[in-house]
Parts: sequence; C-alpha cells; structure tokens
Amino acid sequence: MSTPVPAGTLRPTRTCTLHVESDGPAEITLQDRDRTRPFLLLHGGGGAATMAGFADLLAERTHSRVLLPTHPGFGGTPKADTLSHVTALARAYVALLDQLDLQDVTLVGNSFGGWLAAEIALLRSPRVSGAVIIDGIGIEVEGEPPTDVTGLTPAQLQAHSFHDPNKAPVAPNASGSANGPSPDVRALIGYTGPTMSDPTLAGRLGDLHLPVHVLWGESDRIVTPAYGRAYAAAIPMATFTVLPRTGHLPQVETPEELLGALLDLGH
Repeated sequence: MSTPVPAGTLRPTRTCTLHVESDGPAEITLQDRDRTRPFLLLHGGGGAATMAGFADLLAERTHSRVLLPTHPGFGGTPKADTLSHVTALARAYVALLDQLDLQDVTLVGNSFGGWLAAEIALLRSPRVSGAVIIDGIGIEVEGEPPTDVTGLTPAQLQAHSFHDPNKAPVAPNASGSANGPSPDVRALIGYTGPTMSDPTLAGRLGDLHLPVHVLWGESDRIVTPAYGRAYAAAIPMATFTVLPRTGHLPQVETPEELLGALLDLGH
C-alpha cells in the first residue's frame, strides 16, 4: 500500500459531454493527469501539527497541491466571534475555496476535522468533489459515546489515541493540566460545544451525495470502530475501511498505511 502512486491515477476516468455548435453533442472519455489537484487537510483538536507530516507525504507522493489551514482559534490564531459553531467554520472554508478559485477539491479531515469535512461537503460547493473522514467525531451513536478528552492527562490521552503510545509525539500543548484544558481544546469546544457532537448531524449526512471514504483506526479509544461504521452507514456513498495497528491519529501513527488507503479508492 505504500508504493508511490503517480499523480495521474488520482482522477478517475470520466465521460464529458460536449455541445459542438455545428455537429451536436459529442461524448469524450477523458483521463485527466493534471498534477495540481488540491487536497484540503482539516486538523482535529491537536492542531495543525498533527497533519503537517502527512501533508508533506501526500504532496510528495502525489505531486498534488495540499493546503493545511489552522482553524481560527487554534495555535494562538485569532477567531472571529461569528465563528461560534462548526457550520459557520464550514462556510468560512467554502469561502476560502471560492477565493482561491479551486476546483475538484478533496477534503481530508481527522477527528474534529472529519466532522468539519462533512459539514463543508453538506454545503454542496461545486468546488468539492469528495471527502475522506478519518476517525471523525460529531454524530451521536447509541452506546458509543466519544471519550471526554477535557479531563484526561497527556498520558491518558496518548493511551486513548494511539495503538502504540510510544509513537505519540511530545505535544507542546498538553490536553489536560492542572490549569484545565489547553487553549486548543478550549478552541475545539468553542466550535463543538461540551458534548463534541450534533444530534442532527447523522440525519443530515443522508443528504451528502459525494464519494466519501471513512477511515478508522482499529485501536481508536476516542471514538471506536463501531462508531466509525455508524458514521459510514449514515452517508449514502461512503466506503468504510479499518486501519490495523492504528489509533485515533492514523496520519501520525501509520501515515504510509493511511496514504495507501486514501489512494486505493482514487481520492
């Protein structure tokens, strides 16, 4: 799965219908090897640093344009008062895609970023062609509540987030401390609310009619694989893949396996 994949294989063969003025419509089957297909990477509560290494890997292997924004409020960045919920942030990212005049964008979101990717896709921007949700949060699943991370010590958070906690990087901003949640966790709760879920999201996902690949670490203890299967089941065009020996942050713990799974389905 870690074999480099030529960028030209990323776009599926498709049929274009052309309307020629003098000859009527004509269909042409096209293979598109444009090397500038953009990926928008959306980080979770750990901040942009949790996606940076994978962003480099994805750009290097696919020769694609990879954008990795920092969500407003994370990493000490300013946050407008109007950005008070996930949908507002999603609208801001749709506006960003418009401003950059991007086309054929694949959204790739981990944890909170997975929820955000779903909300962006639900806004039906014609600039978005697909999404990859990696150990996402946001839905409510009976019997499978997400772990409340706000009170966990760094060691406990690592144990819940990694198949092998020894692979966890040393985080400059611990998620739990004597002074309460870190600034990034507070920024996260500012978007998600204390439950880190939206009771309407699962139902709304039924209106998401884009190819979506839901990827899940088999050892995730933040949101379990059973939660992930429910996520995928709520999306009409979703495919579900479990990543072995992987926790909540596949892009950190098993980036090669994540890249292979992402490319296997043509995203």
